[in-house]
Amino acid sequence: MISSMRKRARRGIDKARGRWRASRISSTTVRSAARRAGASAPGQSAGLGVHVLLAPPGDGNIGDQAMVEAFLERVDGPVVVVERNPGDIDLPARADVERISLPNLVFGAGPRRAADLATYSALLGRARSVSLIGADMLDGGYSAEGSVRRLLLAELAAVRGVPTRVLGFSWKPSPHPAALRALVEASRAGVVPMLRDPHSHERVVAHGVSGAVLTADLVFGALTSDDSLVEGLRAAVGRPRYAVVNASSLVARRGGQVEEYAAVLRHLLGEGLGVVLLPHVLRGTSDDLAACRAVAAVVPPDGVHLITERLAPAQVRGVAGAAEVVVTGRMHLAVMAAWGGVPPVTFATQGKVSGLMESLGTPELCVDPGPGSGARVVELLQAMPTSGAAQRISERLPVLRQRAALCTAGLQPNEEPAKPAGLVTGPSGALGASSDQ
Repeated sequence: MISSMRKRARRGIDKARGRWRASRISSTTVRSAARRAGASAPGQSAGLGVHVLLAPPGDGNIGDQAMVEAFLERVDGPVVVVERNPGDIDLPARADVERISLPNLVFGAGPRRAADLATYSALLGRARSVSLIGADMLDGGYSAEGSVRRLLLAELAAVRGVPTRVLGFSWKPSPHPAALRALVEASRAGVVPMLRDPHSHERVVAHGVSGAVLTADLVFGALTSDDSLVEGLRAAVGRPRYAVVNASSLVARRGGQVEEYAAVLRHLLGEGLGVVLLPHVLRGTSDDLAACRAVAAVVPPDGVHLITERLAPAQVRGVAGAAEVVVTGRMHLAVMAAWGGVPPVTFATQGKVSGLMESLGTPELCVDPGPGSGARVVELLQAMPTSGAAQRISERLPVLRQRAALCTAGLQPNEEPAKPAGLVTGPSGALGASSDQ
């Protein structure tokens, strides 16, 4: 059965992207490497063993770091974090947290990938649970190959008998066919898909995915905040109140956005607010710092402060939580603002923001980053004092935190890491009597 499932997935990939060599994502490679590591032995699903976390890329992405930290804050070890390269994720100095770097597990090929698959398979032999951070990486929007391979890793764990879940992810209206097929097959093998917004949940149910659960983004379950930078930022902008603005490199790629952002900054400064420009992703392939600098260059410097270093997620929550408002092109900055009760006006770049804003009860705060977007943001900012957005977010937060906690339900001491207890996954995806839809 597994062989036929994987062959169907491979045929879908080959048809959709004929330039891929079949061996790069071959089910035979996955299974043979697993057998060499003892795939016939089941994983440890009882109280023994380790919780395995398949981490996102990280490497300068504060949102990725925030998801890993939120998981670790809620799960007692031992935990093994599987990352691509050493240091991609900053891990706490905890004796019960271990890192394993497998650079070829998702995007490698040939013998190097086979070796990483063998290491992963051996890790499953001592796993109590496997959790894959899904976020926005599974519907093929960035890489169909990466989406399918990540889901195959989850499927392999489930086939081995290890309780496996995909944590808090989005699903766009038109996913890559190979990614959809991989998610369907993984769910049939026993992987629990946990969707982080109602729109994504409705889409995967409509696509025939089994056992889909409506949760929330992992970061809503974070437990810590650090406001140690706040007073220094107030001094830097020279004003007692400030707004946080993120110019995303994703938005910048569309062109013509500097003036849109400049219109927003001029309005905020004119209202007597300082402006803290906060990059959220700082790495060579996606650099918000460059985008923020481009915006800073076209407005008067008085009242504007650019943060140039990468903050820790708790620091971001502290800085955003003390702001009057947040304007951002990064969804996880929006989550961290809302975590502190601050309304986030958010540019939608991947089709994943609308579901978040519906969950917060503020669908109007989702803005298309096209021509005229700056004027639209200014309209929202002008209406903010009387719109009730902050009150609606405050009312929804308890439910979202509850849903986020469900992502790690069953992963605490003395709990069986099976399907989280108490989940109701009917057509509406409601969680018991708690629903904000």
